[in-house]
Amino acid sequence: MAATTTFRTVSLDPEAVAALAAAMRGPLIQAGDPSYDEARALYNAMIDKRPALIAQCADVADVIAAVNFARDTGMLVAVRGGGHNGPGLGSVDDGLVIDLSPMHGVRVDPVKRTARVEGGAKLGDLHHATHAFGLGTPSGIISTTGVGGITLGGGIGHLTRQFGLAIDNLLEADVVLADGSFVTASETENPDLFWALRGGGGNFGVVTSFLFRLHPLPSLVAGPMLWPLERSAEVLRWYRDFIRQAPHDLNGFFAFLTVPSVAPFPEELWGKKMCGVVWAYTGDAPDEAFGPIRAQFGPPALDWVGPITHPALNSMFDGLYPPGDQWYWKADFVTEIPDEAVDIHVQYGEALPTWKSTMHLYPIDGVAGEVDKDATAWNYRDANWGMVMVGVSPDPADNERMIDWTRSYWSDLHPYSAGGAYVNMMMEEGEDRVRASYGDHYDRLARIKAKYDPDNLFRVNQNIKPA
Repeated sequence: MAATTTFRTVSLDPEAVAALAAAMRGPLIQAGDPSYDEARALYNAMIDKRPALIAQCADVADVIAAVNFARDTGMLVAVRGGGHNGPGLGSVDDGLVIDLSPMHGVRVDPVKRTARVEGGAKLGDLHHATHAFGLGTPSGIISTTGVGGITLGGGIGHLTRQFGLAIDNLLEADVVLADGSFVTASETENPDLFWALRGGGGNFGVVTSFLFRLHPLPSLVAGPMLWPLERSAEVLRWYRDFIRQAPHDLNGFFAFLTVPSVAPFPEELWGKKMCGVVWAYTGDAPDEAFGPIRAQFGPPALDWVGPITHPALNSMFDGLYPPGDQWYWKADFVTEIPDEAVDIHVQYGEALPTWKSTMHLYPIDGVAGEVDKDATAWNYRDANWGMVMVGVSPDPADNERMIDWTRSYWSDLHPYSAGGAYVNMMMEEGEDRVRASYGDHYDRLARIKAKYDPDNLFRVNQNIKPA
């Protein structure tokens, strides 16, 4: 069947809506209901969508009922986990939102070292549950991020060099397909679907639970080191060479940032633009790991590296980036950072448009880089960083200059990129960008899409059209 290419606003049939509400244990929210505005709100306040229905699913049966309703009525459907998606692809105007947020349970098996995580859980739920057993799995840097969205796009985080991407630790997933059927995807069951889910985003169905491999985390030494902005070219040139040679038990992402004007940051640094690296070390010799770093440029202007729990590390930036800010971001994968690219970075790092705006270079080498390129749908195993530049502000009046800065920064650096981007850090940028991000894997993904979602029911995403 051909993919649906035109979308229409569907007039709601009161009887069909009543039947869906009766079939669900969770609430079915409509415009005008007292909880509607709260239920439709997204993490990125730049995105304001008004769905016709929000199905807050209590269990898999609710998900099946909602999928069947969307398919049978022709209603455009979006799937929401944590709601963190930059362009707001967890919602849709005039359509149905399948909201998984009530499904946030986590069950840890400390003997098998696995965690079963429901589709609406957030990273904070996952890391809290696993930490009690001295275990963890790599994913993310903000605890309010949804497990489902970040995993299906790949899953970069603080522990990528040590343990790989989130998808490299995914053992199986339970999925409600477009026809309403329920299947498990793993290396032995529906392996083509399992391959596609690991990086292919929400194109293939509604994932109602994930099974992750866990790793012992007996110790973790982590935190930011910051240096003055005028040393950023020197620091970035050193970092690009250092991190690629570092042992895999050390992860660190480079950033441009403005120091928040609030305790516990030192008052003498308030409001200053700086560069820094946020480190995460899982080895047993932190003095040996960080001693040479501290000596490289003399003592950092701020050095908060120390013993920390995994949940505390993953929630370190939650207070700086609460829900409700305006967000606009652009991304690319990067294999090399030549001196010319360093100069461009410094130019834009000096021009951060708001105090919350930033640029991050996340390393994706180490264990993540050792996975065979064709083992998962993730296409850029030979890249060394995932790069994102992001304009953030609580004030919509800042949007125009944030967007201009982000787009210009990206455009000037794109010639030095690997071509495509991390789909979790893209806005709605069109089919060409989606194809570039999946590269050689796009055609295979399109064939799998045609098998499991031939009519493109799940198209409110970084969409892969059925072959």
